[in-house]
Amino acid sequence: MTQRCAIFVHERPKKETKTIGKEIMSISKTRQTLVDVARQLFAKKGIANTTMNDIAVASGKGRRTLYTYFNSKEDVYLAVIEGELERLSEKLDEVAAKKTRPHDKIIELIYTHLSLIKETVVRNGNLRAEFFRNIWTVEKVRKNFDEDEIGLFRKVYAEGVADGEFDIDNIDLVADITHYCIKGLEVPFIYGRLGHGLTEETSKPLVAKVVYGALGKRR
Repeated sequence: MTQRCAIFVHERPKKETKTIGKEIMSISKTRQTLVDVARQLFAKKGIANTTMNDIAVASGKGRRTLYTYFNSKEDVYLAVIEGELERLSEKLDEVAAKKTRPHDKIIELIYTHLSLIKETVVRNGNLRAEFFRNIWTVEKVRKNFDEDEIGLFRKVYAEGVADGEFDIDNIDLVADITHYCIKGLEVPFIYGRLGHGLTEETSKPLVAKVVYGALGKRR
């Protein structure tokens, strides 16, 4: 009898853990659905012309569920931006994890950043105007993304120094400069104002030459 009671005592937490795990997954899935639907509505109609009721109806979740996760349309908008930045961050992580030489990885990180920022803005239709109009709001949300990206550059530069690819005295400073230089190129890249008609493939060797010159690439 004592053994059976002991068994039941040990089994109960496992069942509870599984139940909690399913609830967390359900909550995450519901929230993501709301964010995805909101992004599509914002892109199609614009933020000003989209209401919380529109989001609730289009998602099929209802107003009560929507307000369980978000207090206002502003909160939903911030969640949409975070979601887009997370998508970009995941792609950059994939590039940084590749088994390629550091100098190739740096160029790929630069082009992945710019290409995905452009893709994000273009695919979001009416929402893209809000990205530029509410630039300070976007800046607050992308703070964590910026810090993560700088961390990736530090990691790749450290690999390059260790492998003899780069001659860098201050990795932290160079990572900061690289990130903010790329950030400054986002708008010109989105509007096609870089390279005067050069394709990505034809411009890469030229960009690489500039980057490697700045990094003191060892030959």
